[in-house]
Amino acid sequence: MRYAVYFEKDPASDFGVTVRDLPGCFSAGTTVEEALENAADAILTNLEGLLLDGEAVPGPTSITTLRTQSSAPDLTWALVDVDPALLSTDVRRINASIPAHLLSKVDAFARPEGETRSGLLSSAVIECMSARNR
Repeated sequence: MRYAVYFEKDPASDFGVTVRDLPGCFSAGTTVEEALENAADAILTNLEGLLLDGEAVPGPTSITTLRTQSSAPDLTWALVDVDPALLSTDVRRINASIPAHLLSKVDAFARPEGETRSGLLSSAVIECMSARNR
């Protein structure tokens, strides 16, 4: 899953990162790279908390959509990639039947995205359920 984040930087502070799709989810770092790494951890922590509380996990909103909703259109945006398979240490192997041609498409899509098959399928399930809960 890729969540859009925006940066804010005051001269006397670190890079502040806000995740609009996850209210209360913030992070920071002394460099842009560190801020993005910390944002990924913050997102995973936030999502894990939602799951533990039995709440729905909001799916990511596109930067284009968030930009049009923002009162400050000049913000610097980035995407933070998080693997939903990391949300819980309680991983379970399942036996699922998927047509071979579809499984090939899943693998072909996941590979260039740097995702595993399990991560992509987990992400797709979360996005599907989030979309239906809206």
